[in-house]
Amino acid sequence: MKKLVDDPRLIYKCCDLYYRQEKSQQEICDIFGVSRPSVSRMLKSGRELGIVRIEIVNPDATAYGQLERQLEEAFSLKEAIVVCDSPAQSGAEVGCSALGSAALSYLARVLHNGDYVGISMGWTLLQTIKAECGNLEPVHCTFVPLVGGIGEGSETHANFLTGEFARRFGGERLQLYSPAIFTDPAVLAGFRKERAVRPVFDLYDRLEAAVFGIGTLDSSRSTAVRLNYVDIHTLEAFSAAGAVGDISLQYFDQDGQTAPYESYNERVAGLQLQDLKHVPRRIAIAGGRSKIKAVLGALRGGFINVLITDESCARGIAAFIHEEEEQ
Repeated sequence: MKKLVDDPRLIYKCCDLYYRQEKSQQEICDIFGVSRPSVSRMLKSGRELGIVRIEIVNPDATAYGQLERQLEEAFSLKEAIVVCDSPAQSGAEVGCSALGSAALSYLARVLHNGDYVGISMGWTLLQTIKAECGNLEPVHCTFVPLVGGIGEGSETHANFLTGEFARRFGGERLQLYSPAIFTDPAVLAGFRKERAVRPVFDLYDRLEAAVFGIGTLDSSRSTAVRLNYVDIHTLEAFSAAGAVGDISLQYFDQDGQTAPYESYNERVAGLQLQDLKHVPRRIAIAGGRSKIKAVLGALRGGFINVLITDESCARGIAAFIHEEEEQ
């Protein structure tokens, strides 16, 4: 005699009662006069036979979920997070409200007590730390500047931003009292050994995460130019040599190569890009169409393994991926 739980008609009715009519398993037991294990087996059979199909819908829109998977697979990312474009942006520059909220939510999820977290410089991180994100639970980690900086524009310096991240998350902070750029790399090498700053440089080997924006070669939008870390003529020369962006004032080309700009990069007082690759979570926050090539170069260089971006930038990167696959 065929088992009760193998009857397709009964399986369908059981699934209909449970999923559509929202009856409890106990109520179904009472209706059919069977045991709870029998009801559980029929619900399982309903999924296996295709009577019940479960669909997971991304609340931000299914398209973003597919876009995130595409980026993750193409660049072996731990995670890609895509948010909607800011209504205020024309596509030329990122509106950081959604990006900043997404970044803070991500950090709240992945940071743990005792972590050391590197914080870079720039306008994007300043807007990120100002973003709304509900009540963030305290995380007793230590925030560490990834690059020096003194003088004008103190709100975009790593020291200021490190303090703001520590304030938002209830953690501790260290400070790096240093120029961002040294004239002579030999002087910088000696400076790194000084007792006052050596603890910061030593902690770079212990970072669990690094948080940074990505700069472009557009002098009108460059924080490095505004803070006089690089002059327009040097930036134009870098651009002519193929540079597409920078991370913590260190430049790279469309393939993530840094060699053509090494004479400048090696004078930056902070975590070097090649050492950044050893940080377990390398979190880039960047959006807008103007950042597409810079973000793509950073992805190709392996400087990023967590990308928080917006739809315009993400779709631009995806278009490059598609073009490469077609070739």
